[in-house]
Amino acid sequence: MQAAEKTERVVYWGTGRRKSAVARVRLVPGNGTLTINGKPGELHLQFNPSYLAVTKAPLETLGLENDYDILVNVRGGGLTGHADAIRLGVARALCELDPDNRKPLKLEGYLTRDPRAKERRKYGLKKARKAPQYSKR
Repeated sequence: MQAAEKTERVVYWGTGRRKSAVARVRLVPGNGTLTINGKPGELHLQFNPSYLAVTKAPLETLGLENDYDILVNVRGGGLTGHADAIRLGVARALCELDPDNRKPLKLEGYLTRDPRAKERRKYGLKKARKAPQYSKR
């Protein structure tokens, strides 16, 4: 008797962050669908073509846009943060898939985490830099 072969799905993981958004990205062999938090990616990103282009940019750089499905869990932040966090997660997952992918992704800047974040509020001020109105008399 032959042992039943397990059909293991190959999954590549990547984590992306931007501002306060954190995206856990899985790349699974498929036909190029984007799923974010269990919903179609277009619906989650409000059918915004620039956000959709940003999320799939690393795959398009390597010519793999129709070879892998992107499954994402993302928390925190807004849509711009979500899109950029997903892009970083996809790029990191592609590096895990094949180390040779690192050079073209690095040249495009997809492996660089954007360090900008909201500045903390300082005491004596209303916001990070906004001061109360000055009154001379």
